[in-house]
Formats: sequence, structure tokens, C-alpha cells
Amino acid sequence: MSDDKVPAPQVWPTLRARDARALIGFLVEAFGFEETAVYGEGSVVEHAQLSWPEGGGIMLGSDRDDGGPWRLTPGSFGCYVVCADPDALHARAVAAGATVIQGLNDTDYGSRGFAVRDPEGNLWSFGTYRGEPRAV
Repeated sequence: MSDDKVPAPQVWPTLRARDARALIGFLVEAFGFEETAVYGEGSVVEHAQLSWPEGGGIMLGSDRDDGGPWRLTPGSFGCYVVCADPDALHARAVAAGATVIQGLNDTDYGSRGFAVRDPEGNLWSFGTYRGEPRAV
């Protein structure tokens, strides 16, 4: 793999889904994630990487009780994602069927954003807040 295409180290949240293939389709359509890699056969997704166009992304797979240490309950995930245009993303998410749990709003710390629930029950918050500067 070429190093110029591999992203710098980042945080990649992970989740499990009852219907991983359907959730991948929803996240691509509703939010604009990019399907980068999906491994598995039939309805089972062993590993999927969805890249966020503005940097980072998520990893997910099908729910399975394989006795491994990485047990995650479908629908229990929550994530904040930085986005440049929350108004357009909100319209896209609503058009794709996301359930709005907090409409577009402006915060007292300078962010504009919204929050929705996906078909699996996961919570997604999108906004312009990029975090505070790190201490040097």
C-alpha cells in the first residue's frame, strides 16, 4: 500500500450492526460517508471502513457473538462528526430517513449542528465545532 494514500493516525470509532450492509448503505446515502472497504460474504460483514470526506471515519461489522473480547451492542453507538455544512447535511440526512433528535441549532460555544438517529438506533451528532486548541 502506498504511504501517500494512507491517512495519518486518527481515532476511528467502531460499531456493530444487526444489518451491516443496510447500515453501510444508509450512512453513505444519508451522511456522505465513503465506502472504502467491506470484507465479508453474503449478509455478514466481518469488517468495513467508511471514510469521512473531511478526515477520519468509522469501522463497523455485523453483530455476532463470537466469544471475542470486542462485544458491542447494536444501536448503542454515539458519535460526533465535524462537518463544514451542517445545513446541507441535515437536509440530506432527513431526505434519507434519519430520525431527527435535535434540529439544526447554534450553540453558545460557536458550533452549528444537529443530531439524528440511524435505522439501527445509533446516535449521530454533526456540527462545525472542531474542538479547542491543544495545549503545547
